[in-house]
Amino acid sequence: MSIELWAARLERPLTERETAAMLRLLPEARRERLLRIKQPEKRREPLCAYLILRHALWEQYRWRELPEIRLNSFGKPYFPEHPDVHFNLSHTAGAVLVGLSDRPVGVDIEHIRPVSQRTMRRLADVGTERAFFQSWVRREARTKRSGTGVGTMLDAETPLQPGEQFYFLDTFPGYVAGVSTKGGGPPGPVRKYALDEMMER
Repeated sequence: MSIELWAARLERPLTERETAAMLRLLPEARRERLLRIKQPEKRREPLCAYLILRHALWEQYRWRELPEIRLNSFGKPYFPEHPDVHFNLSHTAGAVLVGLSDRPVGVDIEHIRPVSQRTMRRLADVGTERAFFQSWVRREARTKRSGTGVGTMLDAETPLQPGEQFYFLDTFPGYVAGVSTKGGGPPGPVRKYALDEMMER
């Protein structure tokens, strides 16, 4: 199976009714985790990421429910009952990205936003915000695929290892996104949705 990708652009806040309906679709542990976020507006992106994941699993496997999700010791999510199905989620202000594969996969999406020259030079040795977020996305997607923990992201960026691949993705204007895999082929096209389209599915 190639890497399959879904992305959504979130152009408006969720209504209380939409939020409640989406929370009901989640496994209990995921729902409790999101309810611990005190500001309701900060639940939008993670809620929509899980909704897109649910759609992706239906399209790919015809699963009607999200299975149990656990985290490894570094925080990488996985399906304990389906070890051959690998997934990864990413969300940033106004957008979410989901990847599915038959091998470990890492995805990241970032909204391009102001960053100080000092930070850009110190963390990525670049001079533009786009270049900074390209470096950040590449690091984060690779870290999430390997499951080694985000602490390694602040280290200097290393060359791709044998068999490791990274691809930038075409998602939405003003965003940078990418996917990391090892031993797999290039990803298929990103399925892109607006929030209202996503809610109708």
